[in-house]
Amino acid sequence: MSSSISGTSLRIASVNVNGVRAAFRNGMGAWLDKREVDILALQEVRAATSDLENLLGDEWDILHDAATAKGRAGVALASRNKASIHRVTLGADDFDSAGRWLEADYEVGGKVVTVVSTYVHSGEAGTPKQVEKYKFLDAMVERLPRLMEHNPLSVIVGDLNVGHRTLDIKNWKGNVKRAGFLPEERAYFDRFLGAEGDPDYNAGAGFGFVDIGRRTAGEVEGPYTWWSARGQAFDNNTGWRIDYQLATPELAAKVTDYTVDRAASYAERWSDHAPVVVDYSI
Repeated sequence: MSSSISGTSLRIASVNVNGVRAAFRNGMGAWLDKREVDILALQEVRAATSDLENLLGDEWDILHDAATAKGRAGVALASRNKASIHRVTLGADDFDSAGRWLEADYEVGGKVVTVVSTYVHSGEAGTPKQVEKYKFLDAMVERLPRLMEHNPLSVIVGDLNVGHRTLDIKNWKGNVKRAGFLPEERAYFDRFLGAEGDPDYNAGAGFGFVDIGRRTAGEVEGPYTWWSARGQAFDNNTGWRIDYQLATPELAAKVTDYTVDRAASYAERWSDHAPVVVDYSI
């Protein structure tokens, strides 16, 4: 794949870096150097724009939306070509979505592709954190149909902090009362993609978006993208699939490859999340 997005082949990689400076100290740069990414979406940046510029270098055009609270959240999009336009607001005027939603339009092979890097709140059942998570998901409900109208070649990527189906969490039975797998959270994804068991799930149900990971992997457990630091979760592959690329049907039809770049060992990880990498033929 070319490192330029002037052609028809587009590689989008998305990852929650859990602090971009720490990720680079632990080996992210070596991964990026060999992965030939065209558009890189980051979540939980937790750094300044100048840090991103210093770490990524001059060959990347960088968009960064930092959180209101310094050192928290933060989303970014880095690309080989400059975005034609970008947007950072989501939801009502009094809703603080800073550091969690960043849209950009890119010219690719004579067409425009819209990419969103998003970081949904982790939440905590029965607390104000969960209320904020639902506010954010409500804002997504309002935005997703408009995004589809804005551009039929759109994709939402990032850490959405919800496992939609039982296939998405290894120990799902023990997590039905925990944030990330609450029935109320999963119902939002039913609206985005269709419900489990719906004959049109991931094929036009709901708002019509397509979960590229599930469509590509099929009806199998995982592939997981996040592992708890507790116990031997990573070594035992007891994970959660909470990092997504959700594409409009027209863009989903152009997918040629989907990969979760799970580290070879716990010691070789540079984030608690694995990158989700998708190739599109535009």
